[in-house]
Amino acid sequence: MKQQEIKEMATADLRARLAQMEKDYRQLTINHAVTPLDNPAKITADRRAIARVKTELRAREIQEAKAAK
Repeated sequence: MKQQEIKEMATADLRARLAQMEKDYRQLTINHAVTPLDNPAKITADRRAIARVKTELRAREIQEAKAAK
């Protein structure tokens, strides 16, 4: 998921997507512990994608807080 796609999504959609991504990431790490993945770099890519979404959500929270003042 690219940064531009993340910025264009609605906040509710981002939260739902984040929950799904975290669930998939946990399952991926569990599967990797049992049997090695063909592409272990996917774990890193997923973790970074989660971080991008969390960063955008936090930026929106800060922006809303500034607007409320």
